Parts: sequence; C-alpha cells; structure tokens
Amino acid sequence: MVGLLWLIPALPLAGFLMLLLFGKRIGEPVAGWLGTAAVAGSFVTALVVFAGLWNEPEHTYSLKLFEWMPAGRFSVDIGFLLDPLSMAMILFITGIAALIHLYSIGYMHGDSRFPRFFTYLNLFVFSMLMLVMGDNLVLTFLGWEGVGACSYFLISFWFEKDANASAGKKAFITNRVGDWGFMVGTFATFFAFGTVKYVEFLPQASGLAQTTATFIVLMLFIGAIGKSAQIPLFIWLPDAMAGPTPVSALIHAATMVTAGVYLLVRVNPLIAASASWLPWVIAGIGVATAFLAATIAIAQTDIKKVLAYSTVSQLGFMFLAVGAGGYSAAIFHMITHAFFKACMFLGSGSVIHGMHEEQDMRRMGALRKVMPITAITFIIGWLAIAGVPPFSGFWSKDDILAYALHKSIVLYVIGLITALLTAFYMSRQVFMVFFGRANWGPSQEAELANKLAHETAHADGDDPADAEVHADAHGDAHDGHGVVPHESPRTMTIPLIVLAFFAATAGVLNLPFTEHLEFLNRWLEPVVGAAQTQLHLSGAQLTIELLISTVVALSGIAIAYAVYLKHKVDARRIELPLFANGWYIDSAISNFMGGLGRRAFEMIAHFDRVVIDGAVNGVARATRGGAMRLRSVQSGYVRWYALMIGVGTVAIVAFVLTQVSFS
Repeated sequence: MVGLLWLIPALPLAGFLMLLLFGKRIGEPVAGWLGTAAVAGSFVTALVVFAGLWNEPEHTYSLKLFEWMPAGRFSVDIGFLLDPLSMAMILFITGIAALIHLYSIGYMHGDSRFPRFFTYLNLFVFSMLMLVMGDNLVLTFLGWEGVGACSYFLISFWFEKDANASAGKKAFITNRVGDWGFMVGTFATFFAFGTVKYVEFLPQASGLAQTTATFIVLMLFIGAIGKSAQIPLFIWLPDAMAGPTPVSALIHAATMVTAGVYLLVRVNPLIAASASWLPWVIAGIGVATAFLAATIAIAQTDIKKVLAYSTVSQLGFMFLAVGAGGYSAAIFHMITHAFFKACMFLGSGSVIHGMHEEQDMRRMGALRKVMPITAITFIIGWLAIAGVPPFSGFWSKDDILAYALHKSIVLYVIGLITALLTAFYMSRQVFMVFFGRANWGPSQEAELANKLAHETAHADGDDPADAEVHADAHGDAHDGHGVVPHESPRTMTIPLIVLAFFAATAGVLNLPFTEHLEFLNRWLEPVVGAAQTQLHLSGAQLTIELLISTVVALSGIAIAYAVYLKHKVDARRIELPLFANGWYIDSAISNFMGGLGRRAFEMIAHFDRVVIDGAVNGVARATRGGAMRLRSVQSGYVRWYALMIGVGTVAIVAFVLTQVSFS
C-alpha cells in the first residue's frame, strides 16, 4: 500500500493540469468540484498509505522516481521520504485542504475567475506536498518556492484593488529574504556532506564540526523565519489577509506558514550538533514573536487581522518549542493549530459572507442569533486556541510551556503571559462578533427581528408573504438601514463542523498522563527521539502546570468578558494606538525602504554601474582599443611582413648578444 505514495501529489497535480487546460470550459461549479475531488482523493490515498506505513521498519519508506540533476558529484533525485514526520504533515495538509476546497465552492460562488482560483489551490497543495515529501533539500526547496509563488497568486487574486496587489508583492519579496537563507544553507550542506539527501547527511550530523553545523542551521533558520513569519519578517502575513478567506485558512493558518517549523524539526540532528546558543536564539525569537503579535492582536478591528496576528503568535509558540527541544510538542501544536485556526478563518469567511463583505468587528455583534452554525463552530475554535480544557489547544500549548519551563523560567513566564493575552484577544473577538448588541446599522434591532421572522416563518412552513408582513411590523431591513446577516450554505458550514470537531478532540493525540497516551510522541520517536529533550514530570508537577494553564486561560476570558460585555473598563485603555499600529514596525520598515533604504540601494546601484560595471567595461574598452591599433600592422603586404621578420630577427640576435659573456 505504501507503493501508492506517488499518487498523493500526483492527484492535485492532475487536478491542476485539468483545470489549467479545461477550467474555463467547464466553469462553475464543476471546476470547484473537480479541484475538490483531486485533493479529497489525495487524502484518501494518504490514509491508505498511512495504514501500510505501520508495517515498515521504523515507519519509514523511500521511493525514488527518477534522477533529476546529475552533475559530477552532485546528484539530485525526484524521490520521496515517507516517515512519521512527513506522514503527519501529509494527513493534515490533504485533509484540511480538501475541506477548504469544499468550502471555497460556496465562498467563491459567482466570482468571474472561479476556475482559476481552484487551479491555484490545486497547484498550492501539490507544491506543499512536494515540500514535505521530498527526500532532499533541493526538492524541498522546489516545493518551498512553489508555495511561495502560489501564495503570491492567491493573495493578490483580486488584483484589481491596489492594496491586494501590493500585499501579494510584499509577501513575495519578504519571503525572498528567507529563501536566500535556505539556499545558502543547502549549499553549505552539500559542501559539508557531499549530499543533500536527508537519509544520507542527517545520520552524519553528530560528527560535523560545531561551527559548520551552526552555520547551516542558522541559514535554514533564516529561511524558516521568512516562511513562518517570525520577527522581523512577519510583516507580510497580516497584509496577506487581502486574499480570499479560504486562502487565509489554507496558506496562512494550516499549511504554508508551518513549513519553517517543519524544516527545523526535519534537521533536528543538525540543531543538536550546533552551538548551544543557537537553540536559545530560536526559542527567544519564537517567544518574542508570540508576545509581540499577541499585543498587536488586542487592538485590531478587522476580523481577519486578529486571526492573522494570532497565527503569527501561535507560530512563535512552535518556534519556542523547537528551541526548547520539544520537537514533538511543536508538531502537536502545529496539528491542533491547523484545525482550530482553519475553523476560525473559515468561520470569519462565513461571517464576512453573511455580513455582505463587512470585516469590521465594530459593526457586528449578536450574530450567534442569525448564524448559529458559524457561531458554535467559531466558539469551539476560540475555546481551543484560548487553552480551555479539554479542547485541543489546551493540551498542545501546555506541552510547549512544559518544555519552555524545562529550558528557562523566563521563557515559561513570557509564554504564560502570551497565553493570557491569547485568551483575552480571542475572547474579545468572539464577544464583539457573536455576543453583545447588534451593530449592523441604524436599525439593528429591526433587522434582527426581520431576520428571525423570516427564519421562523420558513421553519414553521408559513407563507413567506406572511413573514414579510410580520417583518414590516418591526421595520423593514431592506430600506437601506443596514445589512441582513444570514447563515452560509452547506458547502461552507459542513467543513466548519468537521474542523470544529477535530479542534475539540485532537488533543487526544498526545495526552500527557501516561506514555501510552502520548501517541504522537511515540509516533515521531524515529525522527526526533535522539535529539528531543526528555521531560520527566511527576504527577504533582503535571497537575500544577495544567492548573496554572487553566487559570491563565479562564482569567483571559474573564477579563475580556468584563471589558467587552460588562463594560467595566474602557476598552480604549487596553487597545492602545501602539498596538493598533503594530508597534509601528511595518510603517518603520516601509518608511526606511521608501526613504533612506531607497537612497542606499540607489547608491549601491550607482556603485555597481560606475565601479563594478565600469571596471569590466574599461577592460573591454582597453582590449578593443589595443586590438584596433594592432590591426594596423596587418596590412596584407608581403614586403611589410618580410621587414617585420627582419626587424624581429635583429632584435632577437641583439638580445642574445647582451646575455653572452666573452670573458
């Protein structure tokens, strides 16, 4: 069954090619169902392969398709490495991508470029699978660049708006900075080992010089910072919300942004062989990013921007886990985060769809009454990310905090504060969107009554005309007073329900009570077991840590309840302009790039033209001038050539005579 491994990326690739060639012809909704079927087929194949992987030694299987780049000692194959790490990634990538494709059929309904959207989605899934399945760094980099290109296409999908086009370019350029680090790390790996194949160079990592290992990991870490939006390269991800909401869910919550975490976990033997200060750098940047993004999320008013900064923050937690040696904890949180964040991103898309493209949370409120499925599923995702037991985020986040405490009390305390902020800002979002009073327009209560009257009438089988009369008694919501929110179609709500279920229950993958319940730890042991930090917590220690995490989560929710529902504290005292403007980091970088940075780059370009190109062009001009002068001696007259031979002979004889001694 594992021999079907090649089919997992082949199905999305086939879907992409079919949509590319025939997408416009088949149109909506067939193009959407075709793209969805391709990814769903990939997920089903992944389940079959997963069942077969249990019978393989150490749950590892390699498949070479063909030789790609033979060049002397350097050779790269198109081959796949299936092990516990890549298998875990494949399952949630294909599973969540299939649900997001299904959701997109309803969300993108009526869009003029409907087939093109699914073409890009299928290409993205293929690229992401190549990234995690490739058996060498070059093939991983191919997928890495593929998801980067698809990200650009999808973020700027509605390119008619300048902001969307700019967001796509910003993401593309920012990621190029990280890609430079990945490339240099790949080159250094080949120079150090003579190969870039994981199964060949990772077992040799322990014998590598510490300085070399440190340099390789540092370069790969720069690549991870760019792709996974860590300080200082996180600025692209919030702007990426300009793309359609399914893009936000697929790329910026569940898959692409986790590629950096995957890369670091994959090369964990190199991290173990590097200098002791490097894991501290990884953990420090991770926890700093988590805290910084959490403070920014507190003051955002765009429903998707809150989730964007939340994603940056949660990725910071994953990097904290990697730096603390908790590789399985990083993957555990990656999986649970994929479920609850995809659920909330799609939930936000459902809200935006139901609110007729409104994204400002200040104009929402009380939506649970008219969008019950969206509200319930979003609330489950909220409880998971807030860290409320027994939802999945509680277990994965506490797992990371346990490793952070083992590493440093400072990392642990900052992590706890960030967890408190997470519970607060996510509760703020839920209260502003689904609770409180309706803020849909000047006649909010009339609109709500109108909506409820319609739903009641249809539920009771009444004549819709009677519902109109009933609604008129409460005011007509179609007089331009505001929008009338509505629940999304089933193609959008079914994925929400499935994701909410896993957001609630995925914690069972790695419960900390006994080793027998730590399924994910034992599954990943062949990949990370040797390098992973070993925790030995007593029952009392575990209980205390779980209680502290629970109290922190509930405290964050209680504070948000007091501020946004009971109004005991003025929200403006918390939503500081510093936070609302993202600590002015983005604007500072933009000002630098447009001001001093632009002038510096222009000076560098001028130096390149005048000095570098001038030197090269000067050599060329001197060579050409000398050649032009030498041409004059080539006259074509035999007597001239005879004269030159004579002169040359006399010169040689004279030189020889000067070297002879007659004494």
